[in-house]
This record gives sequence, structure tokens and C-alpha cells, in this order.
Amino acid sequence: MLKDYLPWIIAGLVVLALVVGGVVLTRVTPEAGGSRRRRPRPPRDHFRNGDEPPAPLKRAGVVINPTKFTDLVALEQRITASCLENGWGEPHFYETTVEDPGVGQAAQAVRDGVDLVCTLGGDGTVRNVASALIGTETALGILPAGTGNLLARNLDLPVALEAAVTVALTGRNRRIDVGELVIGAAPMDDAPDESGTPETHQFLVMSGIGMDAQIMAGTNENLKAKVGWPAYMVSGLKHLVSPEFRISVKVDDELEFRRRARMVVIGNCGRLLGGLVLMPNARVDDGQLDTVIASPRGVVGWVPVATRVATRRRKGHPTLDHKVCKEVRVRTDRPVPVQIDGDVIGEATEVSATVRPGCLTVRVSQ
Repeated sequence: MLKDYLPWIIAGLVVLALVVGGVVLTRVTPEAGGSRRRRPRPPRDHFRNGDEPPAPLKRAGVVINPTKFTDLVALEQRITASCLENGWGEPHFYETTVEDPGVGQAAQAVRDGVDLVCTLGGDGTVRNVASALIGTETALGILPAGTGNLLARNLDLPVALEAAVTVALTGRNRRIDVGELVIGAAPMDDAPDESGTPETHQFLVMSGIGMDAQIMAGTNENLKAKVGWPAYMVSGLKHLVSPEFRISVKVDDELEFRRRARMVVIGNCGRLLGGLVLMPNARVDDGQLDTVIASPRGVVGWVPVATRVATRRRKGHPTLDHKVCKEVRVRTDRPVPVQIDGDVIGEATEVSATVRPGCLTVRVSQ
């Protein structure tokens, strides 16, 4: 009997297998195939929030004049803490030397890939560091630590260290002018140069010849370290009767004029120490230089000069002449001392200054 039904049993099992197989294929295979074709894509921020590593923190390079401080380790720790609090990484530190007062260190910081170069020192350190950043997109942050800090004062930057670091890291960029002083050249005409190889220096605040350079050179460093900027006043009193010298001055395309003088100051900005303003209308981004020629006679002659500085009046008196220009050349009848942003660089009988508009980026308050 079983033999008679065996073919039917086998046929039934085959049909059952086909039916079951069809169900499995229709419910599993298409779904698996669809899964391969329509795998859901991760959200757009999937990698940013999960798998992708976070963006590297910005870093600052800080060029320090070590002669200004007694505890560099503690100072660097304070700066590092301020950087971390503002969401930046640990900064790189570079120390200036007598041989290289900041230019090489700033250039190295840029090569190291920092996002910002800061100076920690006086106006001389700022000037040297800025020289390496002129014409680049790297911003300069100023952490004032000198006696004068004139550029910081003219830009209304804070003097306190932590506040200055915060401005440098989070402030806005401002393009400012730079003055360029050439010693021993005559760029405004074709006269031959008889003073040797010309030297080119940049200045951010002021350069000058005569009495102001003598004051800088004569300031006692120990006294300056103890009392600050009033030390310059002590030196100034000693040089009130400094010898006059004859000058020839050419401003832009104007005719050259001659006179006696005790001091010639060429400024990129106008605010001095102690709240005094030598050039009231001077701005660091006006594309111009301001030149003040002081020619008082004796100690009494300084009274009207001081009055006009205190009252911010510049015209109408022969002892104080004020010129606004893009180029100025000054020739003297004998060698006189020259200073640039407070650093005395020697003596000269001829200097020429021009303005380089908006060539330096500086971080300032928002």
C-alpha cells in the first residue's frame, strides 16, 4: 500500500518545499536586497559629532623680551592659563636676544604655524616683531610690558596682562599704517647719497632726531625700572638747553625750507606719555605721517611749546611747526642722534620717512 502512495507523498513534499521556499524568498530576499540598496545614510553631523576628531585648537606664538621680567615661568603659566580659558591651545614661547630683538622669533612663529603672534615687551619689541609681519595676513597681538607702551595706549589696549591676552585672542583685526625711516638716503630727489649705505627701519609710533633722541639715550635704566615713564622727564630736564642744529626740510612736493631746530619728531600716532598729545589729529590708519619741528630759544622758549602741547594747539607760533604728509626728508648741518620708537640707533645727518598705509594687522578691542 505504501508503495502505491509513495509517489504522491514525494510530490506533496516537493510542492510544500516550493511553497515554503517562495514565502521565504518573497519575505527575506527582497528585504535583504533592498537593505543593500537603500541603507540609510548617517546624518550630516554624524562624523562631526562622533567619528571625526575635533578641529585642532588655535595657538598663539608669544615673543618675550626676557629682560623685562624676573620670573618667566610664572609669567608663561599665566599666559597659558588665559589662552586655555579663551578656548585656545597652549601657546608657543620665544625669547628675544641682544642679537635678534624679535624679527627672527616672529618669523619662526609664523613658520611654526601659529594663528597669532603676540609681543610681550616694550615698544621696541613690538616694532621688531611687527617688522616680520608687515605685508602678511598674520595678526599682531600686543601684551604691553614696557615703560611707555605708546602703541598700546594709542590703540586703547588694556595694560593688564590677562585682559591684554583676551583682546589679542578674541578681538577684531585692524589694519594700521607703518612708518618707514631711511637713514642716509634721499628718496625724494636724484641727489647722490654721500652718507654711506642707507639703513631702513620701520616705526609704529614715532621717530625723531635731536633732543627727543638725547632724552631716550640719557634716561637711567635703573630709575626707569623703579618709577616708570617719569624717568624720561628727569632726562628731559637735563636736555632742555641742548644745542640747536640747522635743518633743511622737504615735505611731499612742497619747496624745501630751512630753519634752526632742537627736535624733529615724525609720528604715526600722536599720544605721548602722561596723557600728553603731541599730534592731536594723527591716526594710525589715516595713511599719513605727522611731523613736528620744535625750535625754542633757551629754557624760556619751551614755555609756549609746552603750552601748545598741553592745549593741543599746533599752529600760529614759530617755535612749533606741524606738517602732515606722506613723505618728509630732514637734513642736518651736523650728526644728531636718531631714535625709533624709543630706541636710539645712532647719529645721522639725513633721514627720510614715508608711510606704508594699512600694511600691518593688529588685534584691538571689539
